[in-house]
Amino acid sequence: MSYLGENFSKDLSSNATGTRIHQYIKKETGCYDPYCNQKKEGNEIALSLVPKLREILKEDNSLETYVKIAIVGNILDFGTFSLDTEFESMISEGLGKELVINKIDEFEEALRKYDKVLYLVDNTGEIIFDKFLLEKIKEYDVDITVAVKERPILNDACMKEALEAGLDEVATLITTGSDSVGVVESMVSDEFKELLLGSPFVISKGMGNFEGLTEMNLEGQDIFVLLCTKCSSISKELGLAEGSHILTTL
Repeated sequence: MSYLGENFSKDLSSNATGTRIHQYIKKETGCYDPYCNQKKEGNEIALSLVPKLREILKEDNSLETYVKIAIVGNILDFGTFSLDTEFESMISEGLGKELVINKIDEFEEALRKYDKVLYLVDNTGEIIFDKFLLEKIKEYDVDITVAVKERPILNDACMKEALEAGLDEVATLITTGSDSVGVVESMVSDEFKELLLGSPFVISKGMGNFEGLTEMNLEGQDIFVLLCTKCSSISKELGLAEGSHILTTL
């Protein structure tokens, strides 16, 4: 609270502020992965729903269905929802939702246009849903680089969780070089920043990455955002109701 009192302003980056608060808590408690149990729970929930996802894809294996599956995985967010949230029912309900913003044609055009993509993942558990979309993207003969967090932050996916989910089977895995909430330009490594700014085609998952990317100069790049609006701030920014599922561009 003292930190917020001394540093808060309306111009402050919410991502950077959130990151510093979490870093402070980790340092003071000596617990550097506070969401460890929630990450395990997220994986268990996601894995339990895999058979249902496969049944859905048997009936409709269009690119849009894979995108919807990846987006609904974004619900697995312990930084937004409480520990007693009924994620299974929320995800099951979400699988039946239509995309409120749907730029699937532009998305498929990009998959046909480019030979490589940088994919920014978000939460543990969610990445199991992402893997379905990553496998679909490979069908377009696109090389995929997946970026995870260097160190634990919230229930975001790190290298350990990405390997457990088998993302290395379909993509090259790298880290952002930081434990920032989403992408914070001043906190990620120089190597990742260079890769991000030099990637003509980027797929971004989740609200944190969306917030961070909107504060960067990415002019001329094709940036696609896949997320579920889970808070009033993001919903207001996009002019949508909370709980909306979207595939849009920056």
